[in-house]
Amino acid sequence: MKILTKEEFFVHKQEYLKKILDGAVFIYPTDTIYGIGCDATNETSVAKIRKIKERYDAPFSVIAPNKEWIEENCEVFGKGHDYLKKLPGRLTLIFALKHGECVASNVSPEKGKEFKEHSLGVRISNHWISDIVKELDIPVITTSVNRHGESFLTNISRLPAEIRNKVDFAIDVGEIKGTPSQVIDLVSGEAIVKR
Repeated sequence: MKILTKEEFFVHKQEYLKKILDGAVFIYPTDTIYGIGCDATNETSVAKIRKIKERYDAPFSVIAPNKEWIEENCEVFGKGHDYLKKLPGRLTLIFALKHGECVASNVSPEKGKEFKEHSLGVRISNHWISDIVKELDIPVITTSVNRHGESFLTNISRLPAEIRNKVDFAIDVGEIKGTPSQVIDLVSGEAIVKR
């Protein structure tokens, strides 16, 4: 795994954007904690993150390229409109999906259920990483850097070897003193706080 500073990432940004589009799994800072991600439309890369985290059933969320992408691919109604206005921010909003093909089939464990039951957690982080996702123009997996049931990562220097050896690159900005985003379920159009 290559560890980059923010400055190094931006100097070689086009090279790293291509790596992401080509399937790289990477660790990045957000406005909350460090995330591990990949192109959310790449089933092989999503499967690698599931294996790293040992998380095979629970859904993954994405950083969306923009609000228009969310409205185009998710059922936004009722209080969903109010919460969408709060982005960017420290929120993960869960909406029902209009178009399941907007992300790889293994992003959500709801495979096999009726399509109308599929949902997706979406974020737009109040952080420069969202500008990178906007430039990529694809959704990017966003999940905490840890194995299922373990503590989330706040400092790259404490990255366990078993994760380090399975990631292509990491952007290190030092310690992030945050907590995971608040999760709001808006599938029904009402706001149900999950976390």
